[in-house]
Amino acid sequence: MIRKIAVAALALPMLTSSVALAEEEGKVDAAVQEKLTAQLVAEGYEVRQFKSEDGLIEVYVVKDGKMQELWFDADLKQVEHEED
Repeated sequence: MIRKIAVAALALPMLTSSVALAEEEGKVDAAVQEKLTAQLVAEGYEVRQFKSEDGLIEVYVVKDGKMQELWFDADLKQVEHEED
């Protein structure tokens, strides 16, 4: 009985955090934004906006007067992404 209660108590925060993540779809953590901004500014980009989509981070940037969309995975490595 105590074991079942302990397991349930441990599982509850995991379930509620999943709900919180689902509510935050489209938003990118501030620490991640800060890290990516520093990386991109060092590469000569001007960062405009961050979005989370399809499990990736989408960053809108400007370089040499041209607007671009860059995509990053969870490890903050740039990846190719095809729009549907």
